[in-house]
Amino acid sequence: MPQTQKQKIGQIGEGVACKFLVKQEYEILDRNYRKKWGEIDIVSKKAQKIHFIEVKAVSHETGYLPEENVHSWKLKRLGRAIQTYLLENKVSDETEWQLDVMAVFLDFKTRKAKIRITENVIL
Repeated sequence: MPQTQKQKIGQIGEGVACKFLVKQEYEILDRNYRKKWGEIDIVSKKAQKIHFIEVKAVSHETGYLPEENVHSWKLKRLGRAIQTYLLENKVSDETEWQLDVMAVFLDFKTRKAKIRITENVIL
């Protein structure tokens, strides 16, 4: 099935987010971790803390904040996916983790992107 424009923008946004994280000395552990009950865009690690990252990418100024699209039902799905990831990967209960939301603003004309991170989102 061909990708929608929204999916393409999302995929590009996730790529930009990964490059940004690597430059900030994060280690990328996983991408697009999918379960029936939710998906985690990026799983990364920095300074012994795991960061589960939800990426919201937009290709133009919309007048709203992309991170506002992470609604309570989305947080619930992310929480379940995170718990599954922690169990499946036998992550110690001692390991710290947090959920971050990255808004990626893509400007295809200038081929530049702006990133805004909301760290440690409460589930």
